[in-house]
Amino acid sequence: MNKLSGRDLHRFRLWRRADGDLAPISEKTQMDTLRVFIRWCTSIEAVPADLHAKVVSPSMSEEDETKDVMVDADVAEGILDYLPSYEYASARHLCFQLMWRALLRRGGVRTLDVSDYDPQEMSLEVQHRPETGTPIKNKQGGERFIALNNETYALLDDWLADQRPDAEDEYGRKPLLASSEGRLHVTTIQNYIYSVTTPCMVSDECPHDRVISECDAAGVRTGASKCPSSRSPHALRRGAITNWLSADIPEPVVSARANVSSDTLHKHYDRHTERKKWNSAVNTLTKYDGWLACLA
Repeated sequence: MNKLSGRDLHRFRLWRRADGDLAPISEKTQMDTLRVFIRWCTSIEAVPADLHAKVVSPSMSEEDETKDVMVDADVAEGILDYLPSYEYASARHLCFQLMWRALLRRGGVRTLDVSDYDPQEMSLEVQHRPETGTPIKNKQGGERFIALNNETYALLDDWLADQRPDAEDEYGRKPLLASSEGRLHVTTIQNYIYSVTTPCMVSDECPHDRVISECDAAGVRTGASKCPSSRSPHALRRGAITNWLSADIPEPVVSARANVSSDTLHKHYDRHTERKKWNSAVNTLTKYDGWLACLA
C-alpha cells in the first residue's frame, strides 16, 4: 500500500471503464467508494498523504444519475406469456415473476426461504438475515410482508410441489429459490433476467440483424448481457415500479411493496411520460371537483 500512486489509481479507473457494461453512474459510485477507502488508508499512514485527492470520479448531472433503461410493460407481459408455455414453474420463471409482480430486488428473491411463504395468507415475508448469508439492501428497514396475486400463488405452489430441488444452504436453511447445489447466487438471478429479456427468446427474431444460431448472447445464458436489448435486474425493477405507478396504484402502496422512499420513486423509478403525468393530474382534479360538488 505504501507504493500505491496516482498512476495506479488512474490505471484502475481505465481498467474499470474498459468493461463495456459499466454505466457512468456505476463508475462514479465505484470511484467514490475507492476515494473513501484511500482516505481511510491515509488516516492510518498506509498510503502517501493526500493520495485520495488523486482518485478521479466523473461528474454527473441529475439527468445522468437517472437512467431511462427499463423493461416496458408490454415486453414483460410477453415474457410472462412465454414462460408458462415453455418452462412453467422453472427457477427462471419464478425469479422473473417475483421481480415483476412482487417488486423484489434480486437480493430479496435470494433471501427467501420456503418457510417465508405462507400459502394460507398468500404472502411472502422478506427478512434481513446477514448472519446466515442473506442480507437485504435496507437491512431491518427492508423487512416486510408481500401479498401475492392468484397467479404468483399458484406458481409458487407448483414450484414447491414439482420443481424445487430438495436442497439446503450451508446454514441448514431451505431456500425458496434453489438449485441442486443450494441457494441461488445473485449472479445466477442476474443471468436469468438478462437471458429472459433477450428479444429472440420470445419472438425468435433479432432486432440487431444477428444470426441467432451464431450469436454468443443467444446461445448461452451467461452471455445474454452481451445482447444490446437484454436488460438487467435493476431495469426490470424500474419497469415494474413504473408499471405499478402507471396503473394509478397509490404511491404509499408501491413505496411499501418495493421498499423505496417516495423521493427515490420519483428520481429513479417513476419513468412516466409527461403526457401520462398530465393525464393523471387531470383525472385527480376531475375527481376532486366531483367530491366538492357532492359536498356542496
